[in-house]
Amino acid sequence: MTNLSLRVDPVDALIDVPRRITVSGAKPGALVTIGTETSRSGHPWLSRAVFRADAVGAVDLGRDAPVGGDYAGVSDMGLIWSQVSPTGGARDHAQFNASTAEPLVTRLTVSADGAEARADLVQRLLAPGVVREEISEGGIVGVLYRPPGAGPFPAVMFLNGSNGGVNEPRAALMAAKGYHAMTLAYFGYAGVQRHISNTRLEYFADALDWLRARVQPKDGFVAVSGQSRGGELALLLGATYPDKVSAVAGWVPSAFVHGGQAAADPAHGRDGPSWLLNDVPLVHIWNDNRAASWAPYDEGAPPRRNSKAMVTALGDPQACARARIPVERIRGPVLLISGGDDGAWPSDLYALMVQASLTAAGHPHPVVWKNWPEAGHSILFPHVPTTRISSVHPVSGVLTTNGGTAAANAEANLGAWAAMQAWLAQATGRETD
Repeated sequence: MTNLSLRVDPVDALIDVPRRITVSGAKPGALVTIGTETSRSGHPWLSRAVFRADAVGAVDLGRDAPVGGDYAGVSDMGLIWSQVSPTGGARDHAQFNASTAEPLVTRLTVSADGAEARADLVQRLLAPGVVREEISEGGIVGVLYRPPGAGPFPAVMFLNGSNGGVNEPRAALMAAKGYHAMTLAYFGYAGVQRHISNTRLEYFADALDWLRARVQPKDGFVAVSGQSRGGELALLLGATYPDKVSAVAGWVPSAFVHGGQAAADPAHGRDGPSWLLNDVPLVHIWNDNRAASWAPYDEGAPPRRNSKAMVTALGDPQACARARIPVERIRGPVLLISGGDDGAWPSDLYALMVQASLTAAGHPHPVVWKNWPEAGHSILFPHVPTTRISSVHPVSGVLTTNGGTAAANAEANLGAWAAMQAWLAQATGRETD
C-alpha cells in the first residue's frame, strides 16, 4: 500500500509566481499520472502527464520530464500551459474569469498503483490592497488599477489589439508590481466605437492627460504598452505625442501604420483607415501599394495565416516609407517583444526595423528587443494555457492561426514578462532603489 502525496508550493499566489509541484510515496519506478482541471470563465480546462517515479518514489516537475501526456521536457508549470478546453473554451471563451478578483483554482489529481491524492493550486490576478476603478469620464473609458500603499507610483497605460476591449488581467497584475495600471478602451467595448476604423489619436492624448491628472504618477512617468495593433498604436503614440509618453512597450508590434484589417468596420473595409489625426486618415502601408495582396490570406487553407498577406506589402519600398512609424521621435526607453513564427504579421521583422530606425537615429534611451524564434503572436504573461494557437477572430469571424507552439509560447510568456519588469524598473529608476 502506497502513501501517495501531492504537494504544491506555494499553494496560493499571484499568477506569475511559479510553483513547485512534487509527488512522494509512490513505488520506486512506478508510473505516476497527474491530471489537472481548472474552471476558466465557466469552462473546464484539462491537462495530463505521466511520470516515472525515481528511486525513492518521488516526482518533481521542476526536475523530471514526463514520459507521456500533454507536454514534453522539464517544465515546472507544464501542466498549466498545456491545458486545453474540451468544451470549446479554447476557441470561444476567455482563459480568465469575468472578475479579476476571482482566482483561478486548479485541482491536481495524482494516481499511481491504485492510490490517489489531490491538491489545489490557486492563481490570483488581484493582489491584496489593489483597487479597481471603472472609468467613464470626460469621454475616457477603461479600467484603472491602483497599487496598494501611499505612493507615488509610476503609471502604465495598456492598449489591446484587434480583439478590442480591455485587458484587465494584465493591468491587475501590473498594479501588483507597484504601478498605476490603466487599460484603455478604444473600440469593441461599452461606451466606445465598435470597430477600429477611424480611431482618433486625440482620444489617446486626452487619456494620457487624464491619467496623469488622476494618479499624479511618480516623476510624471506614464508608459504606454500595447499588444499587436495596440503595439503599433503604442509606437505611434510615442512618436506623435513624445511629450506625453515616457516610455513605449510594443508587444508583437508593427513598424508601419496599417489599415483596419480584421477589426475594420465593414462599411469602410479592411483597407480603410484605422487612425485619424486632426480628422485626417494616416497613410497606411496598403495605400497605393503596388505589391500588397490579400490573396495569400484569402486563398489560404484554414486556419488562415494573416502574415502571408502582410509580407507582400513589404515589396513596395515607397509605400513602406510613406507608412513607416517615425519611431525616432519617441523620447524615452523602448521595449520590443516579438515571435519568429508570428501568424498575424512578421513581428520579428517589424521589431528589427524599429530597432534599426532607433539605432540609426542615435536614440539616446535604452532600446530592448526580445525575440523568441519559435513563438507566435499570442505572448502574454507566465503560467497560462498556451494551446490556443488557432481561433475564430471575434470581429472578422475567420478561423486564423497566431502561430508558434504551446511550448514556445509558454517560454515567450515567461521571458517577455520578466523583460517587461526589468525594463520598467530601469526606465523608472527602481532598479537602483
